[in-house]
Order: sequence, then C-alpha cells, then structure tokens
Amino acid sequence: MKKYTLKRQKDEQKKHFVIDYKAELNPRQLEAVINIEGPHLVIAGAGSGKTRTLIFRVAYLVENNNPPQSILLLTFTRKASQEMMRRAATILDERCKHVSGGTFHSFANFILRKYALQLKIYPNYSIVDRGDAEDIISLIRSDMGLNKKERRFPRKSTLTDIISKAVNKCISIDDVVVDDYPHYKKDIDEIQDIAEKYRRFKKEKMVMDYDDLLVNLKILLETDEETRKKVCAAYRYIMVDEYQDTNKLQAEIAALLTSEHRNILVVGDDAQSIYSFRGANFRNIMDFPKLFPDARITTLEQNYRSTQPILELTNAIIEQAKEKFSKELFSEIEGVEKPVYIDAVDEHEQAAFIAQRVLELREEEIPLSRIAVLFRASWHANELEVELKSRNIPYVKYGGLKFAEAAHIKDVLSYMRVLHNILDEIAWLRVLLLIEGIGAATAAKIVEKVFQSGGDLAALLTTDFDKKKFTGELRKLHAILARLAGSSLTPAEKLQVVLEYYSPLFESKYDDYRRRLEDLESLLRISERYSSLEQMLTEMALEPPNTTQTGVEPSDREEEKLVLSTIHSAKGLEWHTVFIIHLVDGYFPSVRSVEDETDLEEERRLFYVAATRAEKNLYLITPELQTRSWSSYEPSGIAFSRPSRFIEEIPGFDQLTETWTLEPEEYDPF
Repeated sequence: MKKYTLKRQKDEQKKHFVIDYKAELNPRQLEAVINIEGPHLVIAGAGSGKTRTLIFRVAYLVENNNPPQSILLLTFTRKASQEMMRRAATILDERCKHVSGGTFHSFANFILRKYALQLKIYPNYSIVDRGDAEDIISLIRSDMGLNKKERRFPRKSTLTDIISKAVNKCISIDDVVVDDYPHYKKDIDEIQDIAEKYRRFKKEKMVMDYDDLLVNLKILLETDEETRKKVCAAYRYIMVDEYQDTNKLQAEIAALLTSEHRNILVVGDDAQSIYSFRGANFRNIMDFPKLFPDARITTLEQNYRSTQPILELTNAIIEQAKEKFSKELFSEIEGVEKPVYIDAVDEHEQAAFIAQRVLELREEEIPLSRIAVLFRASWHANELEVELKSRNIPYVKYGGLKFAEAAHIKDVLSYMRVLHNILDEIAWLRVLLLIEGIGAATAAKIVEKVFQSGGDLAALLTTDFDKKKFTGELRKLHAILARLAGSSLTPAEKLQVVLEYYSPLFESKYDDYRRRLEDLESLLRISERYSSLEQMLTEMALEPPNTTQTGVEPSDREEEKLVLSTIHSAKGLEWHTVFIIHLVDGYFPSVRSVEDETDLEEERRLFYVAATRAEKNLYLITPELQTRSWSSYEPSGIAFSRPSRFIEEIPGFDQLTETWTLEPEEYDPF
C-alpha cells in the first residue's frame, strides 16, 4: 500500500524556536520536554540529566507563549527551583526568572497567606519549626502530668514524630503507634489527647508547623471549589521534581492542583526513594500511572556521570529490587576500570586503606574535594576520622546539625519572631528563659500578662517582680522591643540591635561562644537579603541554611577537603572517586531493617544511590571483623561478620568487580 503525505498549511508549519531543542537534548529528554499537555511521568535514572530536562521544559513552555507565572515548578529546596529558573533564563531569556517556583511548604504558605481567611485563619500567623513544635508538645505533656509518671512515656521528640508521621502519611495516630512504636500501645489515648491539645494550642496562638501548611492547603483546595478553580487557573502547568520523595499529602495536593487541566509532569527515580523516615512514600511514584491511567511514561536511561563498568554494577544492584520501573542505564563516557571490592580484616585496615588510597589519588592530581567516603550511619566513620587526623588529611563531614536548629540561632530568631507576632508564645518563652533568674513558671506568668494586655509590651514592666534581680533585664528587653516594634528599620538593622542586646546573654550561656560567633555573623549577612521581616522569618523556617560552625573541628586551613558523608546527605551529588564502607550485614543493610521487606528494599535503594555517586572509581569495602557497640543495637564486643546481602545477591558480582587483597608491607628495620 502506497502512503500519500498531506502537507501542512503555512500557518501549521513548524514554529520557530530560539532554542534548538532537538540538538540540545537526547531523544528521551526531548520527549519529556515537548509533550506539555496531560499527565506525564518521567523516570529519570541516576545521572541522566533530570535537572537539564526540567530546565529545558521550563524554557519550552515559556517559548510557547505561556505566561511564566502560570508555570509552577515544585522542588524540595527553594535554591533548586531558583537555580533551575536562572539556568532557564540563561538559555532563553529573563522571562524564565518569573516562573512560579519553590517548595511545597513555601507554595502552601504563599497560597494560605492569600486565602487564609477562607479557612478562618489569621493571615499573620507564625511558622514554628521542629524544635518549637517539640517545645509546645513538652509543655502540654507537662501540664498533663505525663512527665512525672512512673511508667515509661514517649519523650517530646517521639511524640512529635508520631503526630507528624500521622499527618504526612494520612493515617491515624493509632496506626503509627502500632506500626512504629508498639511498646507505646497502652498510651494511645493519652497520645491522641496530646495531639488534640497541640492542634488547639496552635489554633489559639495563631501558629502553624510545617505539616499544618500542607494540611491547610489541602483542606482549602478540597473544601473551597471556587478557590481551587482560581488556583488551578493561575497555575496551568505543574512540574514536580524528586517525586519519589513526596509524601502522601504532597501527592494529593499535586493532584488537586491539576484537577481542572491535568497538565502535570512529575520527575523522579523509584530506585532513589530513600527518605521514608521523613514521610516520603515510595508508592507515590509507583502508583502515578494508576492515578492517571492515560499518563505518558518516559524513561531517561543515558547516564552522563559514570563509566559503563560502574553502571553495569549499579544496574545489577537495582535489578534485585522487588518492585521497580525497569531501566538499563548506559554511558558513552570512556573508562574500563571495574569497581573494586576489598575484603578488609577489620575497621582499622579499612581506614588505613582509604587514607593511603586517598593520598595516592591526590598525587595523581585528583583533588580531595572530588573524593568521597559514604556510609550508612554517621558513627560508621569514627575509626576513619581517627585515621585521617593521624595522617593530617583534611576532611569535612556531612549529616550534622542544621543552621537554624542550632540553639544560639534559635535564640536570636525568637526575638525577631516576637517582633513579627506579639502572640508567639514559644518565641516569648525562649526569649524570657535566656534571662538569668527566670524559670519556666515565671516566664509563663510574664507571657500571660503580655497576652492579657492584648500584646502591650508595657506588661514587661509589671511591679510584681520588683524585688527580683531580673527586673532590670526585663526593662532592657522592653526597651529593645519597644524601640524596634513598628519601626521602619530593615530586618538586618533590627537584627543588629538584637545581637547587641543578646551578646552578654550569649557569652554567659555558651562556653564555646567564640566558635558560635561565626554563625551569628552569617545570620546577620543572610538578613541583609530581605526587605521584610515576615519574608526573612518564613524562609528561615522553611529553607534554613544547612551548615553551622558548632561542633566543627578546625582541621586544616586548606580549602580542599576529603568528603565524608552519610548516603542520605550525598543524594544528588557526585564525585570522581567514591568509597562505600561497612558493607556488612547488620551495618548495611541496617540491623533494624532486615526483618521488614519494605525497609530492606529501601536499604537496597540506598546502596544503589551510593554506588551511582561515582564517576570514575568506585571502591566497596567489607571489614571482616567488626567492633560492635551499643549504637549498633548488637551485643558489645568483637564479632565476625558476613558481607552485605546486597553484594551476595548480585549475580556475577565477581565478574562485575575487581577484587583487591590487602597485604601489609614487609617490615625492613634498615
């Protein structure tokens, strides 16, 4: 049968684009970029150019004359969305910088500030972080007398975990307790009571925690059809990055945002779903085709990071997964060196090998910063840290305290929060407890007086405490807050005044205040970016900087440092050379995961994520003899160990890797 081609009319001819998308993208990436109508799932294998694909899709949507504000890019950090928009503007034009972007939480905050009254919520609400949430729950727990019970009762951090997990997973507190904390089943009624009191407390004090932002956005979209249609009309094209890391609540919000037009593209990799402890739901990405039966599925398989021998091993690792979207990563990057497997005698030999090999690589002109040692748990690197220090190898370790969670930063931000929301009780309590002589009971009385006065700062000058030594400090606090409240000073100028007041309290409270000073200086520099206090406090709560000087030992003045990192902290990064240590059953996979298939499968994906960080060299190390400690949930003492089951389960592992035997150098006294 002969085919006869009907030519398009002139007005149907190909549109002229500034960007040559076909030349810039591989065929699968192009497919993900140009199909903009309807639901679309992009399975982006490790190193397959996921971010590049999203950037070009943003540009393509803008080139198709879609208003930038109608394009919504949801990412897991605000920095990620800003960087994507900046790069899109670089390849196209400034219009891309006006694309709507941010995290689920920041987007929820933006919509709620606009439509809060629809839910009878005070638009000037404060946002409390994890530490503040724990403090509120601790107060409730104490008021209920549960901190004095003779029987064991969940601590404030555990209670916060239970309440948050129930919200993010959209399940009951009963289910969370039974599944994750069965030893607290007898306390379910009291835990539920605490959760209800916590909910009422937040409503009365006009504060929201991170979970409330998502919950209230979902309620708004579900219960107010008119508002939902307005929001859907405002954002015609939705893109969600790292979809495998979304929780159930976020997935439901994404679906509601597309309920009118169904133009949603989600990008992620089921093989890199490793954050269930944060509430991420592996089922979201696996069930997307069920939620949208007509969804287009595009798989990105060309890897632009690693050599083919490394990919052959990583493909074999994830092939053993019980449930997955099938894909076979391939690479055109030159390289024939197989990953290296090392069966070390013990932890010390493992550490000695890494230190020696790192120094050799450094002599081969591989910068220390391009080399990483990855591990399942932070304490797995203890022995290695000792070895590195003994050889004077500078390093940096990731997976520690976040900047805004450091006590001294929370202190200072509490003053700023009081200035923003005079009824922020948690901020008030923290500010007052910094004053010597004021305990929890006295602080609560002072806060009550401030609230009874309708937020009048003059309540701090009450005569009830005239004979107390802290009355002078209360007068100083009143003077500072009265001076700053309602002033036209910038956030940075207000913060400068607060820091001057806080300085003697700071030096008195912290023995290591000199080290902490750098954090306060950083906070002051950060505050200079903002023109409004609300914006500063919102972003410090939702997107805090990730590092703090507290607890960081000065090791070397060189900027170049070897990277030590937990695998969870390493996701999304890459290095020339990667060492994966402690590949031992009970360590990796963790002993806590081996009896639960869901947890075990996530550990397998964690191993896959670690291996796919390597570009040229990959070293897998199994120390035969382990020193067990209390933190490993195993009996203390020395125990022989078997290699990780993830290694033993790989067919043809010996052919995919090269085995190195470590032998001590012969001793020569001369």
